[in-house]
Amino acid sequence: MTSALPSPSPQPVRPELRRSGTDRMLGGVCGGLAEYSGIDAVLWRVGAVGLTVAGGAGVVVYLLLWVLLPSAPLPAGRRPGVLDPFVDRLHAALTTARPGERA
Repeated sequence: MTSALPSPSPQPVRPELRRSGTDRMLGGVCGGLAEYSGIDAVLWRVGAVGLTVAGGAGVVVYLLLWVLLPSAPLPAGRRPGVLDPFVDRLHAALTTARPGERA
């Protein structure tokens, strides 16, 4: 008697953690976290404001994520913000391996 093993169902693909190109208010950090986690961006924004009011950590965390997370492509017809080129250059400088360093 042969028993066929059921084929495993494909695992849902989780999107890459990036700053959002569509759901942006400032840098797209909360929108990117929402796309990645499935939790509404408004809740991420409320959490960031709560951390900011509770001691200022929200501002620090938001700025770190703004620099460390890569930016998602912008939709056609949407221009990048004033700070986006600076943040993208800073992100590239921090995440690019230098010669002689391990990646």
